[in-house]
Amino acid sequence: MLSGGDDGVPDGIGMARLAWTRLPTADAEGAGPSTSAAAAGDELFSAAAVESLDYEVIENYAYREEQAQRSKFWVPYYVMLKWLFSLLIGVGTGLAAIFINLAVENFSGWKYTATFAIIKHSYFVGFFVYTIFNLALVFSSVYIVTNFAPAAAGSGIPEIKGYLNGVDTHGILLFRTLVGKIFGSIGSVGGGLALGKEGPLVHTGACIASLLGQGGSAEYHLSSRWVRIFESDRDRRDLVTCGCAAGVAAAFRAPVGGVLFALEEVTSWWRSHLMWRVFFTSAVVAVVVRSAMNWCNSGKCGHFGAGGFIIWDISGGQEDYSYQELFPMAIIGVIGGLLGALFNQLTLYITKWRRTYLHKKGKRVQIFEACLISLVTSTISFVLPLLRKCSPCPQLETNSGIECPHPPGTDGNFVNFYCSKDKEYNDLATIFFNTQDDAIRNLFSAKTFHEYSAQSLITFLVMFYSLAVVTFGTAVPAGQFVPGIMIGSTYGRLVGMFVVKYYKKLNIEEGTYALLGAASFLGGSMRMTVSLCVIMVEITNNLKLLPLIMLVLLVSKAVGDFFNEGLYEEQARLRGIPLLDSRPKQVMRNMNAKDACKNQKVVCLPRVSRVIDIVSVLRTNKHNGFPVVDRGQNGESLVIGLILRSHLLVLLQAKVDFQNSPFPCGPGVLNRHNFSDFVKPASSKGKSIDDIHLTEDELGLYLDLAPFLNPSPYIVPEDMSLAKVYNLFRQLGLRHIFVVPRPSRVVGLITRKDLLLEEDGNTAMAELQSTSVRYIAAHVLR
Repeated sequence: MLSGGDDGVPDGIGMARLAWTRLPTADAEGAGPSTSAAAAGDELFSAAAVESLDYEVIENYAYREEQAQRSKFWVPYYVMLKWLFSLLIGVGTGLAAIFINLAVENFSGWKYTATFAIIKHSYFVGFFVYTIFNLALVFSSVYIVTNFAPAAAGSGIPEIKGYLNGVDTHGILLFRTLVGKIFGSIGSVGGGLALGKEGPLVHTGACIASLLGQGGSAEYHLSSRWVRIFESDRDRRDLVTCGCAAGVAAAFRAPVGGVLFALEEVTSWWRSHLMWRVFFTSAVVAVVVRSAMNWCNSGKCGHFGAGGFIIWDISGGQEDYSYQELFPMAIIGVIGGLLGALFNQLTLYITKWRRTYLHKKGKRVQIFEACLISLVTSTISFVLPLLRKCSPCPQLETNSGIECPHPPGTDGNFVNFYCSKDKEYNDLATIFFNTQDDAIRNLFSAKTFHEYSAQSLITFLVMFYSLAVVTFGTAVPAGQFVPGIMIGSTYGRLVGMFVVKYYKKLNIEEGTYALLGAASFLGGSMRMTVSLCVIMVEITNNLKLLPLIMLVLLVSKAVGDFFNEGLYEEQARLRGIPLLDSRPKQVMRNMNAKDACKNQKVVCLPRVSRVIDIVSVLRTNKHNGFPVVDRGQNGESLVIGLILRSHLLVLLQAKVDFQNSPFPCGPGVLNRHNFSDFVKPASSKGKSIDDIHLTEDELGLYLDLAPFLNPSPYIVPEDMSLAKVYNLFRQLGLRHIFVVPRPSRVVGLITRKDLLLEEDGNTAMAELQSTSVRYIAAHVLR
């Protein structure tokens, strides 16, 4: 019943029964690593328990029957629901961002207010309270993640990028992951760790989108059947893309930047209709967040400061720049590329060591590690400013809106910490004893010459860089946007101080160079260009700096690419997520499709298979797709389609399609299943062969696979360049491609005009899940 692939002669692509070319002979024993070969499909990647998604439409009998039964009102309802969900994703992500920001700002405000009040009497007691406050928040975060939502650890962007690339990591889009991400972010960011909440907000938006798409969470009985029509991985992919853009828009109040981030950084498949919905979702987020800020300006949000929603307005800063400044700005780009590449490499090594030796020891070790890092971070941020001598307050302009020193427990420049006089401030405490958002605002601020000494900035840069490297990879939700901005703005301000000192021009602002430093580090670490450029312009409200930001981003990305890949790509590889890059590797141009699958054994199933044989195949193979063969009129073996592993498991569990006869079944089987019966729950492991129990009598029965297989999978000739196969596979979001010998006969040739069909009033052909044009001239073979 199993065929190694040497007994098939196919011959054409039809609807009910296909005849194709012969499958290639598999000489090697055993199936090697999956590379979109004839039979094998993909395997479960054991490194991270990930599985490929089925973005291709399975056009089996159940699908076609469901399409035929849809009324004329289904199309408007489907489109309306997509736009409604785009609205709900924007509102939900905006509300989640508001809740996280309110909680973080209030916890931070209470912490700093209590600390400043206590240190007036005793610095030791103040240090103790400050440390315990941070430790409690970090402990709550790591406890939630390790015991409730393990998939909420980290930023979540590599996993979401993998999902949109076609790889599903179990648990990343569950309801408990959403809850763990929100409350874990509050604890880790409010606890003062060297990480941010912006990356987790992208994951949060994706979770909200996925939960809406599947109608809620069935595990917690929070689901609704009437919205559960987005059951394919293709539809869920579009919703998750909207959620990613919404997360960035909510984190940075940058709706256009959110759209470009989704386009440039995370998604692998894009079209104009999706662009409109993503843009609409980001606009909704901007309105929701803006409304919350206006409400908080009335004083109803407690300790909520201006830094809660990131907007570092430096429009009152440097108005122009000279060509003499381009060289030090290019130097900033080089520094950003070097430090960003070093950051990626160090985090890769430390995370690999942590996963290999530390996290395998259990949850207690993960909790202890996060708490230890919290104690170290609190000690450094409290003790180092004590060692720094205070400086007298500078003469400030009366209309600058800056107060020196600023009142304890509020956001602003010039923090009075361990100073003997009232009109003094501690420049190192100004950075350490603020939330990260407020510290960045201080570094970006204009009209604050000589606020920081070079010694303090270098000290902070070394310590915070080290803390960010060590903290990244702990079992808490952790983003790297804001820590990257902190690091970059610190050395950017250092370069700005040098330029101000040696160029001696009145219109040069140190804060401008801090902004360019922030952009350069993010470009050197994350390797984003267009989206990051727009985000930086939106959050600073200064369009005049756009050419300078573009310059440092291009330089930093070029320098970083010389050493390694971007942060998210490195972390995805470490997690075992097999991302397909936008371009095939050069070596693929010298290989063909047959070379990629020559070490694989093709495992086929006959059209009418014994149940015991199907069970045996599923237990002994990890393949997720199997070619189905049948006998032609002359007794030759014909490949009639592809059956998915998940569909076989559904049929085995249902048992209603078992038959006593070894012959093909009649048409009555078509009414036994709906297309939704074969849908895998979002971010779920789905069914396993170990979960299915069959009696001896049932194992001896037969199952006709023809009604449930995909009769028209994609095929390529065996001598096609592997680079072309790669592009086809990635651009169409495929999971399997059949590799077949060179065709012997062409029965038709499809051109552009053949695809420009006009719909008449009597046809109900509306393909909602329209596939990209199958740009394979229909070598429909006999």
